[in-house]
Amino acid sequence: MTSPHLTASALAVQWAGELLHLLPERALWWPAARVLLVADLHLGKAATYRALGQPVPGGTTQQNLARLDALIARLAPQRLVFLGDFLHAAQARTVLAAVADWRARHAGVAMTLVRGNHDSRAGDPPAALGIDVVDEPFLLGPFACCHHPQSHATHFVLAGHLHPVCRLYGPGRDSVRLPCFVSDARQAVLPAFGEFTGGWLMERAPDRRFYAVGGETVWALPPSD
Repeated sequence: MTSPHLTASALAVQWAGELLHLLPERALWWPAARVLLVADLHLGKAATYRALGQPVPGGTTQQNLARLDALIARLAPQRLVFLGDFLHAAQARTVLAAVADWRARHAGVAMTLVRGNHDSRAGDPPAALGIDVVDEPFLLGPFACCHHPQSHATHFVLAGHLHPVCRLYGPGRDSVRLPCFVSDARQAVLPAFGEFTGGWLMERAPDRRFYAVGGETVWALPPSD
């Protein structure tokens, strides 16, 4: 049964004995614990490129934060876990001010950042944001929340870092790349939440499942032979 807070386009999965929902917003919802997980925001990435003289679009930080606003308003999570790469690099004052305004709107939501490789370069978010910052793995129930995909002896790993995408083939030579969730026997990788992040095409494997995100829908792709 679909939760009243979820759209029919969310896809339910069972990982580590827990019911989870793969959201078309490229986020993961754990309803029993009221935990929302997202990976790879890379806030301020476009601004970093523009500072280098690259003609990339503006407004992506506000778009990312607005999408988080909508998810929080709809799901009312008790905790938001960032699976690494919250900030892309050391950021200008305008980006940090936007993030501070966003955090103030959700002061009642506990937030945890699992450090990723870009967090190591950018430094921890300012302490005034009230975001707990931890190293991987961050153990939460049956899950090991990580940035880098890896194995864990006792917990099912939830990770990011790879920005996974899959390729769907149409008639002739037509194909399209879509962001996706990817799961193996003891691990799942979330798509990048950020708007300006790119993606890595993950290869099929016998025990690997792909869940494509297209428009406002998530659907399971047929398993590999």
